[in-house]
Amino acid sequence: MKILTAAQTRQLDQATIQEQGITSVALMERAATAFVAWFQSRFTPVEAGEILILCGPGNNGGDGLAAARLLCQAGYAVHVALLPAEKHSADWQYNRHSLPKAVAVVETEQLPALAPGTLVVDALFGTGLSRPLAGAAAALVAQLNQAQARVIAIDLPSGLFADAPQPTNSAVVRAWHTVSFGLPKLAFLLPQHAEFVGEWHVADIGLSSGFIADAPSPWHYTDATAVAAALPPRPKFSHKGTFGHALLLAGSRGKMGAAVLSAGACLRSGVGLLTAHIPGCGYDIFQISQPEAMCLTDKQPDFISELPDLHPYQAVGIGPGLGQDAASLAVLRQLLKVAGNPLEKTGQPLPLVIDADALNLLGSHRALLKLLPENTVLTPHPKEFERLTEPARDDYHRLELLRSFATTHRCLVVLKGAYTCLATPTGELHFNSTGNAGMATGGSGDVLTGVLLALRAHAQLPPFEAVRLGVYAHGRAGDLTALQTGQAGLVAGDIVRHIGPALAEV
Repeated sequence: MKILTAAQTRQLDQATIQEQGITSVALMERAATAFVAWFQSRFTPVEAGEILILCGPGNNGGDGLAAARLLCQAGYAVHVALLPAEKHSADWQYNRHSLPKAVAVVETEQLPALAPGTLVVDALFGTGLSRPLAGAAAALVAQLNQAQARVIAIDLPSGLFADAPQPTNSAVVRAWHTVSFGLPKLAFLLPQHAEFVGEWHVADIGLSSGFIADAPSPWHYTDATAVAAALPPRPKFSHKGTFGHALLLAGSRGKMGAAVLSAGACLRSGVGLLTAHIPGCGYDIFQISQPEAMCLTDKQPDFISELPDLHPYQAVGIGPGLGQDAASLAVLRQLLKVAGNPLEKTGQPLPLVIDADALNLLGSHRALLKLLPENTVLTPHPKEFERLTEPARDDYHRLELLRSFATTHRCLVVLKGAYTCLATPTGELHFNSTGNAGMATGGSGDVLTGVLLALRAHAQLPPFEAVRLGVYAHGRAGDLTALQTGQAGLVAGDIVRHIGPALAEV
């Protein structure tokens, strides 16, 4: 699913009107109908109580007026407050005149007195906003944010820019829910806007699929449709060599759990064979906890100091629990040099997945970045990514750094977090739809490394498809886990056990 700019969103509306031979009022009616359907699915008239709809002078306000009419007709108690303005859009005027007399309307710059918990629908300003709110509009938003109301924003919280950095201390509605039309907005996916957007939802209003398909955008949203049938079925006459032999370089004294979790995830993600190279101290731990994997032990008892022969393997993962000993740095350097040589059977470099301490070593020795083979997968969390690049001024600057890093080093970067973002060598950014806050727990990233390692060893999966699928399946496994454990009770080992069911869904 593409994510468009605010300007493209307005063009999309016009394209829909022209292609489908409808009026702008008819499209506004679709939007209001979709919003009311969402609203009715969550609140009965009794549960909703008295509803206040705040309407601005433009088409977002027109959406609010149309929604007020439809809610009134459905038996809800609705009243409307209009923000005074000298001009109103034509569609706003049409819906203003269409309001039934049962809807009480006032024109005011002040927020009416509200009982705690009142449902307020924010239809003041949408994607057409080009500058921060000021004057009466900013004062009204400030009053709304101070009220103890449950706020639901139509399309976009008023004052929030859809795809640009928010000016410091600008007035923005803090919504409880945001109902967008057709496609999500980039602002919904960034941490700095979470307090404004709340939980967001997308309502389908039949926008032009042709325009969306042709519209250029670096931003995409990975949902179930995007990964449907991404994993090829396993042939009846498969054997363990069919699905690749992966090598995992992981573990150090006190951090063998990371190696165990990553290996378990790799095995549960369908790899044919897995060999783990670990320090000597972890042999018993690993062999007992992951008997399905083969185990090579390093001559050093506490950390990894040797790189095994890479010829048997179709992909290599390095980093979980690795530590940052100088000898492990030497192993990483050697791995990058050897893996960069094209394999005889594929003509491509050996696929690598780099995580955790291996990323920290890269951050401390950035000259190594020049050695990254094409399509290497890096899986940093924001702090690890900062060590690879520079501190970001805001979330938008971080996305710029992410795109630049991925294109410069021709790699795939998985920036972990809510809506984990996958950057490609071509500069695309793919935000993930699965996962939950319960996955913010130690070992979750090690599990992701194992999933990605297995899928990169899969000969039938191209690099981008393998990584996008792995990120989605990892998050989905976390969602399946949370259904059983709750988010607070979720631990990384639980995610491993749900990877199989998550992959089965796709």
